[in-house]
This record gives sequence, structure tokens and C-alpha cells, in this order.
Amino acid sequence: MIGHDEQADRVTALEEEVAQLRRAVVSHALVDQAIGVVITAGGLRPEQGWEVLKQVSQHTNVKLREVARCLVQWPAGRRLPEEIRRALSVAVAQARDAPHGSAASAERDGQVPSCRPVA
Repeated sequence: MIGHDEQADRVTALEEEVAQLRRAVVSHALVDQAIGVVITAGGLRPEQGWEVLKQVSQHTNVKLREVARCLVQWPAGRRLPEEIRRALSVAVAQARDAPHGSAASAERDGQVPSCRPVA
């Protein structure tokens, strides 16, 4: 039979696990939304959006979920931090120039979206 202390420890561990899983679900949803912003703004495919998001995070040394939060808030008029804006422009340009670009990307005139903050 399990003692009261063991049961309490097990309940505490399960509560912590549930809280961690809830944070993960919220973070995943935020990242998915940010990928949507990237593919819409950059005219990219979903897998390219994920790569761009990772690249921006790595090159700015900003956690992925923080980059995602900034990008999700950007269309609503929030300003992108300058380092994220610059890294986003570079990453989108590299994704468009990748040899496996979509037909739509190949037809474009090669201009990178300005990624300027919305006023």
C-alpha cells in the first residue's frame, strides 16, 4: 500500500507535469502562428517558415518562443526589435534563394520583404 507521503509526492509530480505540458501546448501554438506570419509575409512554404524562425532565433540569440511572440504581435502593429527585423530579412532572402524554392518564389522579382515594423 502506498503511504500518504508517497501519494502526495506523486500528486505533486503529476501536477508539475501537467503544468509543463500546458506551457508546451501554448508555446507550440505560438510557434505555429509565427510560422504563419513568416510564410505569409515572406511568401514561403511552411517548412521554409519553420527554418526561417529557427534561423532568426539562432542568429539573434533570442529564444524561439520570444521570436515567435514578437512575430505574432507584429501584424497587430507592434514593432519588431531591430535585431529580429534584420535577421528575418536575411533569413527570408536565404529561404527564397534556396535551390528547392517553390515556383512562386522563382517567379518573384527577388525582392525581400522589408520586414519594417508596422507603424
